Amino acid sequence: MSAMETYYATGPVDGGPVSDDTVVRVTHVSKTFHLPKEHSQELRRHIVNAFKGERGYTELNVLRDISFEVHRGDFFGIIGRNGSGKSTLLKLLAGIYQPTSGGIVTVGRVVPFIELGVGFNPELSGRENVYLNGAMLGFSNAEIGQMYGDIVSFAELDGFMDQKLKNYSSGMQVRLAFSIAIKSDADVLILDEVLAVGDEAFQRKCNEYFESVKQDPSKTIILVTHGMAAVRQFCNRAILIENGEISLAGDPDQVASAYSRQFIMQSETSMDSAERYGTGEVVIENISHKLEGDMFRLEFDLVNRTDRAFSGMGVNFEFMTGGVVALGNSTRMMRPYREGIVLAARASLHLAFEFEQRFGNRDYTLNMSLASQHSEPLDVRRKVVEFSSDNVKYNKAWHMVAVDATKDDSSV
Repeated sequence: MSAMETYYATGPVDGGPVSDDTVVRVTHVSKTFHLPKEHSQELRRHIVNAFKGERGYTELNVLRDISFEVHRGDFFGIIGRNGSGKSTLLKLLAGIYQPTSGGIVTVGRVVPFIELGVGFNPELSGRENVYLNGAMLGFSNAEIGQMYGDIVSFAELDGFMDQKLKNYSSGMQVRLAFSIAIKSDADVLILDEVLAVGDEAFQRKCNEYFESVKQDPSKTIILVTHGMAAVRQFCNRAILIENGEISLAGDPDQVASAYSRQFIMQSETSMDSAERYGTGEVVIENISHKLEGDMFRLEFDLVNRTDRAFSGMGVNFEFMTGGVVALGNSTRMMRPYREGIVLAARASLHLAFEFEQRFGNRDYTLNMSLASQHSEPLDVRRKVVEFSSDNVKYNKAWHMVAVDATKDDSSV
């Protein structure tokens, strides 16, 4: 084992020696957590349970017999629904958890970016946290000083660095942490859903960084995401985890399609032939539209069917003509909703938007999709509106504005 090789195991690991281009090997890894059945800490109770042969806990098998390899230069995607075990797997790769059985070998410098706030002190300023986090990654003060300007510029936080971190929004904290992480010169960078927060400019910077990494054969990224577009665009290999097991591995397009099929919902929409899928926790309902003059007005309700609140949601719009997207837009690109849409438990929200009517003389269909803060599809609706335009003012200028938003906190 080389000096740069890290090994986590509970016993012998099969598979022979690690090849020259392998940077991560996971072999028959399982992880089980013990959840206490009761909160009593009385010694007497534990002794009684022991004599009865009863366990004071239940076993939760989060991962079962996971095996895969990541090669140097891979952009490796790990996807799965919430609760599938993917975040536990990342913490095993980062050495935060130890496997219950099986083993993990990592080669080179591994830097995890898997949880917001790890290594940050909310009482310190952004500037102080850059130096603190950099020290945790092994940088000297002089090295941090040299890269400080690039970190702040990438995070787009000029003017905020002397404020305490506790006054930052979650999006600002993610941008700062990610900007530090990509300066770490890691051989293997582990990222957990970093593209879910940030405006268009920051997401574009992330995409440009990922594109540059894809061209560097010495760099490896392991990415957990609910965004299938990122999987298809960046990953060369991917795995899908279902109920703690790998259900599919290999081609990212096939893995992404299998993930999307998990969310198929059989539901009627405004058109009989429309396709609809998603978790169904929050849904798009009561869609109406009006084409008048130079404006296309769209109204709809977001309805939270659950007993928990949602934040950071985004609605995406695709106007299709001739089988291609003529106009794409998202509420995340709009100032009132850049941090995402918030919806209380069992509440609904009415939204209205106007699109400047420059569609030309064509027939259109509208696709709409609602995604969670972590890009998980909540409700995807295809062909929810059909309309024809005979406006001759068609050009490439598109404009979209929020008209109003009213809340109805009554139960659904």
